[in-house]
Amino acid sequence: MTRRILRTLRLDPSDTVVFDRAAEPGEIAVVGSFMFWDVDPAALTGRARQAFRSGFLGLGSFGFSTLVSVGSVTEEERAAAAASLAARLRDQFGAPDDASALAVAEEELAFSEELASGHEPGTVIALSRSVEAEGVRERFRTLRRRGSPQALPVIGLVRSDDAAEERAERVDLVALVRRANG
Repeated sequence: MTRRILRTLRLDPSDTVVFDRAAEPGEIAVVGSFMFWDVDPAALTGRARQAFRSGFLGLGSFGFSTLVSVGSVTEEERAAAAASLAARLRDQFGAPDDASALAVAEEELAFSEELASGHEPGTVIALSRSVEAEGVRERFRTLRRRGSPQALPVIGLVRSDDAAEERAERVDLVALVRRANG
């Protein structure tokens, strides 16, 4: 039996430039907000800020991905992903014991499954995090290809939650590449 879940997606090499560690394409993905639990978002700069603002967490590499797509996962793959994430939560984030770490890992995967549910396989989802008076707010956009399957792979916005409230942030990819190579 398979379930729907989020998987990392790389349409171009930009994730390898804008994140310290980019997720590999096809990894099981979670929203991963726990990565910023003890961080002041206002103090984040550069690649860490980009990861906060728009990064899904790939569980294989523990790298970030700007986009995820709805895919499937077998029970065995899901169990392995939960165990792997639980181990990282215990070893890197100080979870007090295996049971607590596994409970949090299961919650992360359940949320990934919830985001994927109701969408056709291949549907693309983007994330936007922001800091507001109430705390951190996450918005998810659902994207899918326009036109026929034979059309050019142009992705257009289909649905967005509170898109009018979002502020655009420009990223100068050329400058990022020059700094990375310089």
